[in-house]
Amino acid sequence: MQTNSSHRGDKGDDLSGRLLDFTVHIIRLVQALPNSPVGKHIGGQLLRSGTSPGSNYEEARGAESRADFVHKLGIVLKELKETRFWLRVILRASVLDSSRVEPILCECEELCAIMAKSILTAKSKK
Repeated sequence: MQTNSSHRGDKGDDLSGRLLDFTVHIIRLVQALPNSPVGKHIGGQLLRSGTSPGSNYEEARGAESRADFVHKLGIVLKELKETRFWLRVILRASVLDSSRVEPILCECEELCAIMAKSILTAKSKK
């Protein structure tokens, strides 16, 4: 999946850039959905869940405590998992060509893994 962000700086900046790129890919995917009741429903759900991880991650970076940080990362992971579900629905129902959806689903899976690991790491630090 091609990205436009420059991945310089710390890991948080890299992840922030990936989440921003992911948001843009979700927006473009939603715009490609059919103008039908199904397309509109999935599009609304996907737009909400798929555009929130980036902004929630930015909130987590400004967390007031480790517990707040972990909580906010949990929200990011929850939204990514919901996004993953809707991407799978699009694939399973053949709403869009799989070549358009699979790279975004792959990135979603990677982001889920990164968030889950980040949560475990943050919880283990004292």
